[in-house]
Amino acid sequence: MERYLEDSEATARFGAELWQSLPATGVIFLKGDLGAGKTTLVRGYLRAAGFTGAIKSPTYTLVESYPLGQCQVFHFDLYRLADPEELEWMGIRDYFGKHCLAFIEWPEKGEGFLPPADKIITLTVVKGGRLLTVNNCQ
Repeated sequence: MERYLEDSEATARFGAELWQSLPATGVIFLKGDLGAGKTTLVRGYLRAAGFTGAIKSPTYTLVESYPLGQCQVFHFDLYRLADPEELEWMGIRDYFGKHCLAFIEWPEKGEGFLPPADKIITLTVVKGGRLLTVNNCQ
């Protein structure tokens, strides 16, 4: 599936649509250059899911956690990861349980240590907006 998103509000709205269509568990890889809207998409998802607290980019912390009732949402940003093995040291396997949904930015930096993706969402900057592509992997 491809869709043109004209601005950050459209990107957040698409994230809200994901709340309606994604299962409560799984792994979503988010690809795109810096500033492409990956965190904005996750923010849209979390707001639609009813999360009212602060939603910040995990650029420096690597992961932010958001409790949503029975489900836990993890938002990873691996941009600053120096070595994929660092994921093993932080206990990456503990984040993927049966009641967890993980959004992972820059998944290529964690290659070999991440579970396979259920979906890959790519955001590409084009014509003042974003071209969003969704690929199902399973």
